[in-house]
Amino acid sequence: MASPKKFAAVTGAGTGIGRAVALAFLKDGYRVALAGRRKEMLEQTVAEAGAAGKNALVVPTDVGKVDAVQLLFANVKREFGRLDVLFNNAGSGATAPLEDLTFEQWRGVVDVNFNGMFFCAQEAFRIMKDQDPRGGRIINNGSISAYAPRPNSIAYTATKHGVTGITRTISLDGRKYDIACGQIDVGNAITPLTERMAKGVMQANGTVAPEPRMDVQHVGNAVLFMANLPLDVNVQFMTIMATKMPFVGRG
Repeated sequence: MASPKKFAAVTGAGTGIGRAVALAFLKDGYRVALAGRRKEMLEQTVAEAGAAGKNALVVPTDVGKVDAVQLLFANVKREFGRLDVLFNNAGSGATAPLEDLTFEQWRGVVDVNFNGMFFCAQEAFRIMKDQDPRGGRIINNGSISAYAPRPNSIAYTATKHGVTGITRTISLDGRKYDIACGQIDVGNAITPLTERMAKGVMQANGTVAPEPRMDVQHVGNAVLFMANLPLDVNVQFMTIMATKMPFVGRG
């Protein structure tokens, strides 16, 4: 069990990967700030945690708005006194042919996946830099799309490539403050957002085919492993995916 004095924040904690990671942290003894746009979904995560939910702090947050992010981390600092881990997870997507993607769709994805990722990392960095004991860990949710695009996914793919740049830079800039930063790149975890993968999605050659998925709990366990390492050890990048998912090689 982790020390009860370890404190984490998880964005996008109301559903999917964020919920799985928040549950893994809570069940391991962390106190966790759960952030997401929908309070009722965050409260469902707390309920699912059972007795461990007593260590949860629900903070409804739109990470695409800098003032909301600042309020989230002000709450973390006030309630916890420190922050040991940020799982920087909230994300959104827009599927459309490149030529048909609207500016509003583009901006919506950039606001959450790129700007929101930076806003949260910056606020966590500020807390970790100044706290005593100093330091902490930021884990960014990239994606297999940080390496290879799907058809009709330019906004999502571009922002996820950008997340990798954020990860690398935090890793460098955080060294002098004992702040470690890593990235987990997830493929086809079983969540409501990937139901379409099981039914069939477009492949690079234009055909439509179903894709294997994996239990999202494995992602929660993987992030927990990264989080529980000592700060002089870092998983810089981890890819976790269904073994037979089309990614490696030609399909």
